[in-house]
Amino acid sequence: MDTPKISKLLRLMKLLTGNVSHTIDSLSGELGITPRTVYRYIETIREAGFVVNKLYGNVYAMGKVSRGLTDFKKLIYFTDEEAYLAAKMIEGIDNNNALERDLQRKLASVYDCTSIANYIDNPANAANIEALNDAIKHKKQVVLKGYASAHSDETRDRVVEPFSFTANMIDVWAYDVEKADCRVFKVMRIHSVEATETPWAFEDKHEVKKPDVFRMTGPLSMRVVLELNTRAKGLLVEEYPLAERDLHREDGKWILRTTVQALEGVGRFVIGLAADVKVVEGKKLQEYIKKYDKKYIQKI
Repeated sequence: MDTPKISKLLRLMKLLTGNVSHTIDSLSGELGITPRTVYRYIETIREAGFVVNKLYGNVYAMGKVSRGLTDFKKLIYFTDEEAYLAAKMIEGIDNNNALERDLQRKLASVYDCTSIANYIDNPANAANIEALNDAIKHKKQVVLKGYASAHSDETRDRVVEPFSFTANMIDVWAYDVEKADCRVFKVMRIHSVEATETPWAFEDKHEVKKPDVFRMTGPLSMRVVLELNTRAKGLLVEEYPLAERDLHREDGKWILRTTVQALEGVGRFVIGLAADVKVVEGKKLQEYIKKYDKKYIQKI
């Protein structure tokens, strides 16, 4: 997309978020584009993840996600990886370009606000999302009926206190009453949500943890140091863009120093590139890899 078009899109968004109502014709005159182009730009804004409502007639305005979302920056559905990649693309614009500075500033305002804890229509999981959202609103425990766990490979009911959704309603953060810790539950793995009248009992323990660079969340918080060759470094950044922030070139080698919350993500990466990666620091990770090798690899 060329710079003039980006500029007009940003100006259109600014007009749509103002206190003055604008018709398609007035927007067309203000921006110096045809009404047809205004409609096309509005669709572009919607496709980018923003909410644009038709108020009446041909009057449009930036809207709010349902249930009272008032913070404009939360209308942008950025995951951390999306925000990071967007920032990298913006860096490609001429440093003297004022538009780049504005984009960087606006991106920074949403970079740490990637969670959208409000209801978004999702046809495939609408009923479960609605039930979870109601439980969050009224601070009630629920039963996740028939939850299929990828870690234990079992399907069973879970009593939880849901308190926050991740971006685009893919996961829900909840306090697992049985396990006594906060976990992420995949919405698509929930068969159904059973509401209860039991109020939250562990609100003081509710905590949203950012996933590690391998997109894993969990109770573990362990520092690992990996030594990678050029091939492994390229594959790492391609698969896990956020890892680039923790990568450094030292003595002709690529070194990753990061903190992981679970061993599965980093473990699978190392195992898949065993000839290209060396675990320099991380005793539990080394033990995990040895057990994995004994349990699976040696049986092949």
